[in-house]
Amino acid sequence: MTLLSHDRYCDEILAQTDALRAVLTGADLTATVPTCPDWTLRELAVHVGGAHRWVGEIVRTRAADDVPEDKVPGAEGPAGEDPAALDAWLAEGAAATVDALREAGPDTEVWTWAWERRTAFWARRMTHETAVHRADAALAARVPHTVDAEVAADTIEEWLCIVSFAQQGGDPEAAELRGGGRSLHLHATDAPGAEWLIEFGEDRFTWRRAHEKATVALRGTLTDLMLVFNRRLEPTSQRVEVLGDAALLDFWLDRSSFG
Repeated sequence: MTLLSHDRYCDEILAQTDALRAVLTGADLTATVPTCPDWTLRELAVHVGGAHRWVGEIVRTRAADDVPEDKVPGAEGPAGEDPAALDAWLAEGAAATVDALREAGPDTEVWTWAWERRTAFWARRMTHETAVHRADAALAARVPHTVDAEVAADTIEEWLCIVSFAQQGGDPEAAELRGGGRSLHLHATDAPGAEWLIEFGEDRFTWRRAHEKATVALRGTLTDLMLVFNRRLEPTSQRVEVLGDAALLDFWLDRSSFG
């Protein structure tokens, strides 16, 4: 697994936020987001902007513990319903967080909820948090979108890391992703080398980049693989192809749905 550079992640936080803002411009912000049905488009935007500010506060203060959201200045979003104010708030929050990440560099020790306690974790996490929620917004607004191949591939790999971390931490759903002799193959049809083999061992699952026969294979564009893997596109969609035991793919998706 080859991570993107810290600078690239910082660039992508800005680029994905700009792309999200473009989707929101002129859209009905009261519309329900089908992939996050508890949220309107505006609430989705506030979630993303609030996450940016939360991470920015952790990085700026070099926090050693979790920072409560009510202690993060401006995380609740702009007052009122003015779309222009929401747009400016999103842009300002992303820029400030990226400034903090660039100033800290990738190796500064800070609190995270995961397997590494470095600012590098947050640069990567906010890239993919923003990219996936940008997809949510595009689906709600019914506008097309694609994700850069390197970013989409890394989104898939980061999610595999998160599910593996949850499994090792005893999450009851992730714990069921085991059982020898079964495997899942992801095959991007538009990006050479973008293939993954997920193998279910007796105690846990493992994954690697590989082109091998599996119990079930999911084929499609890299963006669509990312969307299915993050439960933003149904595997029954005509945009992707499922070969083999479709129930195993459903099994994976059902048990990696936390968060």
